Amino acid sequence: MLGQEKSPAVARKSGISHQSEFSAKEPLSKSSSGELPSPPTSPHQQGNYSLDVAKKEKKIVFRAKILVALILLLAVCAVASFTHLLVNSQERSNFESQFIGYASEVVTVSREKTSQLFNALDAFSVSVSSQAAGELDLQNSSWPFYQIPDWSVRTQRLAQLTGSEDPLLFFAPIVQQDEKKKWEDFANDAYPILYQDAIEREGDKGGTTAKEFLDKTCPFINEIDSENFAFVPASATGELLPVFQLYPLKFFPLLPIMPMSFNLLAYKDTAELYRITQAVKGPTFASLSIFVDVEHTADGTQIMQPIYDRADTADENRKMVGVLIIQLNWLDYFKNLFLDEESDDGIIVVLKTSCHKDFGFEPQVTDRTRESYDRVVTYQIGGNKAIILGAEDLHDTKYDSLEVTETFIDLDIDQSEVPDGLCVPTLSLHVYPSGTLEKRFETHNRAIYTSVVVVIFSFTVLVFLLYDFVVGRLQRKVMDRINKQDMIVANVFPSAIRDRLYQAQGNALEQNQMASESTEVAGFASDRGEMGAAPLADLFPNTSIVFADMAGFTAWSSAREPQQVFILLENIYGALDQIANRLAIFKVETVGDCYVAAAGLPDPMENHAVVACTFAREALTKMKEITHQLEVSLGPDTAALDLRIGIHSGQVTAGVLRGERSRFQLFGDTMNTASRMESSGERDHIQVTQATADLLKEAGFKKWLVPRSSRIHVKGKGEMQTFWVRKNDMLRVDEKIATNEGESTGRCIAE
Repeated sequence: MLGQEKSPAVARKSGISHQSEFSAKEPLSKSSSGELPSPPTSPHQQGNYSLDVAKKEKKIVFRAKILVALILLLAVCAVASFTHLLVNSQERSNFESQFIGYASEVVTVSREKTSQLFNALDAFSVSVSSQAAGELDLQNSSWPFYQIPDWSVRTQRLAQLTGSEDPLLFFAPIVQQDEKKKWEDFANDAYPILYQDAIEREGDKGGTTAKEFLDKTCPFINEIDSENFAFVPASATGELLPVFQLYPLKFFPLLPIMPMSFNLLAYKDTAELYRITQAVKGPTFASLSIFVDVEHTADGTQIMQPIYDRADTADENRKMVGVLIIQLNWLDYFKNLFLDEESDDGIIVVLKTSCHKDFGFEPQVTDRTRESYDRVVTYQIGGNKAIILGAEDLHDTKYDSLEVTETFIDLDIDQSEVPDGLCVPTLSLHVYPSGTLEKRFETHNRAIYTSVVVVIFSFTVLVFLLYDFVVGRLQRKVMDRINKQDMIVANVFPSAIRDRLYQAQGNALEQNQMASESTEVAGFASDRGEMGAAPLADLFPNTSIVFADMAGFTAWSSAREPQQVFILLENIYGALDQIANRLAIFKVETVGDCYVAAAGLPDPMENHAVVACTFAREALTKMKEITHQLEVSLGPDTAALDLRIGIHSGQVTAGVLRGERSRFQLFGDTMNTASRMESSGERDHIQVTQATADLLKEAGFKKWLVPRSSRIHVKGKGEMQTFWVRKNDMLRVDEKIATNEGESTGRCIAE
């Protein structure tokens, strides 16, 4: 060991060795001031020489160990500090990650819910307009003498989208002064029927009968006399907007009578909203409102959806004949946003509006401006509950850096169309964490982990020093041997090859172990199939399969270089992939020039037929764009290429067929039928089966369909009635289809 003294015998031998060595080179009588050092001339001197060397080495080692000890001590402090900061940073990171997840969930779910609500309102309006046009013609009647059929059923879905525990929806027709008396007679005749229908469809009304509702219904268009709090005939001289249909049917505790026939234009806020709706010719909503009383705080926003006499949105002469009003309670809206119950009280949501709104009360806070009260409401949400904190921005400013901001509702209305003095607001969400959420991630781990690290590190240092003292040299020899061997291997093989050899050896050992184990489970595997596990397969009952084939591709590709063929395929398939990703369409495969996709799998999709047809329509348009763009580089006949698309809806079996080059595959009659729809179709056309057409009709897209003039023979199916789907740019699709099928335009329109 370094630093040990040699025995006298060893010293003597060492001295003799030195004497012999130097005597061969130079006489011993040479002065010590000569160029060569004077070696020890006796065993004692030789021993002292070796001892001095050993002592010097020992001092060097001792000093090195002191230095190492100091370094290790500093390392302990540094590692302990680093551990403390790391755990603290990890807790902070976990807190921020959890908050970002919650905030993203709030923003995403909130926007999806509002988007669904406005889409449902628009669909409701179009449906009512379309249905009313036909029924009023048959009845030889006109607006406003119309009641929306199946009111309770149709509005129940809208009420669910509001998320409110106590939803409120009104339908109010526009009544002119000269129609007032006639409409009152019409409404009084309709109310008994409406009440009875609502009781039957909406369920128990606490034993209240239709007659009891009728007894508390005003027989004329009315408004409230604020001085006497009494309902009196409407005094307006212009248009009237009486409540005619209500969901849910109920009594209002603060009103002595039902709100039926109440003129909504008597309310200033509703009248202003009505003026905006007329001006912009579309849905609008009021600014934020907040109501505070002794028992509770509530908020609300009115959404007004216009209803027209005709469903055609492109008709500039259509007339607004009524409105659908939804009273939206944001407090209920923000409830039940999380599945994680631990998120209780963890999120602060500040809802801001771009329009000024006077609440009619003065909040009991002095460090904010009045403007902020009129534009802001702060909520605290989490789990399945939400509360209003106040009509101001009450988030903790220390979390400003974590703010997640998103436009919540923006109807994209040109403010220049809005009447002077009025405003259509834009709502924005500002999401912040709360102290409650951060405390959930504050633990004693910092102190615990730091202490453990210090103890372990200190113990490791002691063991290391002891180990170094006892086996230091042996370890160095072993390491030297290992390093030499590694250097030899590194000299023979490059490092990359060496690493691959090591990996290959590890894989070989693992495979050998698996092979030996497989013989032990052979009996079990025989019951599970040759692959040793159950097949991965599922049945998807509701899907729409799309086959899109390039018409003319075979002839075109035969006259092109391989690079040109792949340029075309990559551009077209890349564009189709983008459309599929945007519409959540699943790309199954491409076989040659055929593109196969599916809607409704692997994730179920309620409107899979509509999405599949939308994909097909956009695919036709994109095909035209790309082929025209590539015409210069790939040849003039490139633009003549077209897609021929077939769609069928039904069930398929899908799964992973194990083996080499495993992939997700689909099987079933639906695949065969969709393929037949493509092969029996025409260039630049989309052919769908009766099953797909029925789904489109159910979804309200009947106008997309044009029946094929004659039934076609499908291999394995026999005669089938199919349909063409109108293209996006098919302004005269009826004539084109009629020409292809040998029919007149009028007949296509009739079909």
